[in-house]
Amino acid sequence: MDITTILGLLIGIGAVIISFLLEGGHLSSLVQGPALILIICDTFGATIVTTPFNQLKALPKLLNIVFTDIRLDFHQLIDLICDLAYKSRKNGLLSLENELPKIKDSFLKKALQLAIDGFETDKIKEILEIEMSYIEERHRAGAMFFQKLGGFSPTFGIIGTVLGLIHALSSIENSANMASSIASAFIATLWGVALANIIYLPISDKLKAKHQNEALYLDIILEGVLSLATGENPRVIRIKLMSFLLPGVKGRDNI
Repeated sequence: MDITTILGLLIGIGAVIISFLLEGGHLSSLVQGPALILIICDTFGATIVTTPFNQLKALPKLLNIVFTDIRLDFHQLIDLICDLAYKSRKNGLLSLENELPKIKDSFLKKALQLAIDGFETDKIKEILEIEMSYIEERHRAGAMFFQKLGGFSPTFGIIGTVLGLIHALSSIENSANMASSIASAFIATLWGVALANIIYLPISDKLKAKHQNEALYLDIILEGVLSLATGENPRVIRIKLMSFLLPGVKGRDNI
């Protein structure tokens, strides 16, 4: 479970509710069924219109990524690549074929297989970069889905408010009911803006951040395997791969 995602959503939603209650409002006033139906359903409806069906099928997987803490151990990856480089220099590149069943990461396994099969480094780089570009496109599409939700939601909030005001002004002969109806109408705008800025857009940015983290992981694999394939010294490979990490992340850089 990704604690930061859960904590951020709880703080954001909780702050809105607590602020409303401190102002003397009632929690029941926030729960306006017609407004929520209009905003949520129309927001998803408009976004679905702009999204291919195969991307919609990936929505549960995207939510799982957002709420799951996927930790990529960069130091462990660098250690593994350097260990493979030592074995390659000692026993030859073909000896790494015995190591493939032990490797769980499919991208690393594919990269090593290309190197073992004798592909030139330029061809290995070309093949892996194509796969990386498709991975990036899938991640970009996922983040874009929630970004679209965040773009449509405030607009439908305003539409809900306009509809509520039309209803309120239609009962202008009863000033007490009209005031209550006008207040309720603006709840739609509140939900439209709140859902966009507390849920949809933060989730989009979260997906982008996780993609950047995975992209760095793949870059390290790409550079490491290319260096291994050319027979570079494992010590040089470690120095090169550690340079991908931020100073605070390098930690146990004991080269």
